[in-house]
Amino acid sequence: MAAGIVVREAHFPGRAPVEAYGNGGFRFADMSHRGSILCLPSGVYAWEPADPLDLKPADFARLLAEAEAVEILLVGTGKDIRRLPAPLRDVLKDKHISADAMSTGAAVRTYNVLLAEDRAVAAALIAVD
Repeated sequence: MAAGIVVREAHFPGRAPVEAYGNGGFRFADMSHRGSILCLPSGVYAWEPADPLDLKPADFARLLAEAEAVEILLVGTGKDIRRLPAPLRDVLKDKHISADAMSTGAAVRTYNVLLAEDRAVAAALIAVD
């Protein structure tokens, strides 16, 4: 007997450049995703920070679990650049992760370049319209 629809966590198991962004989502690996994403060495995940205007260490739990494989974190803060809150900067510094906040567009472009260079990079990208 069929089990019906099974809802699974949105996840692409691999590192892929971001092909496009805007309209509230992203395109990567010939797929599209509506909403924000977290690009890690283990793959690309749907990401919904509790408050995109006030990022907290808890919003980065999945990243922190993979901290040993990440040297650079690019945070795309939407259309406007917002400074990362001190508690988040402190947690990332303790894990030896250099974090840079920038607009989502700049973060996407920088992520793609560093990914092509095979750098230990991750990106937290807030979707823009």
